[in-house]
Amino acid sequence: MEFNDYQQAANRTLLGTEQVLTNCALGLSSETGQVIDLVKKYTFQNHELNRDELTKEMGDVLWYLSQVAQWADISFDDVAKDNIERLSKRYPTKN
Repeated sequence: MEFNDYQQAANRTLLGTEQVLTNCALGLSSETGQVIDLVKKYTFQNHELNRDELTKEMGDVLWYLSQVAQWADISFDDVAKDNIERLSKRYPTKN
């Protein structure tokens, strides 16, 4: 799936018309915290890493990121492309 296709499909499920950016930013923070909590439990509390739950929470993070970009009229493809370009400059010798 292409990033822009994901962004458009995800936008179909966005509810509300007011305070969308705030809602998405707060949701992003909350979902990121859930990813962190899974990693913390795995790293420090000897829990098994639940890959299904991690995948679900990472998907929620992706949804919120895509909707912040949508709100700002930024193509999700452009977000991904810009990030890879910056990483290539920062780590030019990495494959």
